[in-house]
Amino acid sequence: MSAFSDNTVPFGRKLASSDAFKALFREGMLLVEEAADYLDGPGRQESRALARAEALAYASESMRLTTRLMQLASWLLLQRAVNEGELTLALAGTDKHKVKLSRQDSATDGSLFQRLPIKLQDLVQQSLRLQERILHLDHLLYAQQPEAPAPLSALSVEAQFAQLRRAFDQAPQG
Repeated sequence: MSAFSDNTVPFGRKLASSDAFKALFREGMLLVEEAADYLDGPGRQESRALARAEALAYASESMRLTTRLMQLASWLLLQRAVNEGELTLALAGTDKHKVKLSRQDSATDGSLFQRLPIKLQDLVQQSLRLQERILHLDHLLYAQQPEAPAPLSALSVEAQFAQLRRAFDQAPQG
């Protein structure tokens, strides 16, 4: 007997359509707006006053921050479309429509990072925390659910190899 029944609702789908997701969406969009306002205004001024090494680190971190936030915002918008019925979860999960999330860490080491403007450090840290939460939710939503094993006599060697290939294709790259 399978541990999953046909009427089981996976936790990730329930979470993605909850008030918690709506709060995550608002948080993500506000962070995008806050970062854009900072980078286009005070951040630009602060970066001009930095020494060469810090200025290069600032440029690198601001580009990574922008890329990370755009990727996260795209995922949030896609998931909101699913929640509002504009797109099915299956369609959103296809390679054609799903936003490819990837972990993007800070490119700057600890001591140099500490010499960057405090606001940039804060925005980078907030974006990294948001990234972890969204990566976790993405995994809950789009990882294949375990299937009930077929009777051993029904599994051919080829079917077993196919299951192994699928498992290795989905293994996290580290």
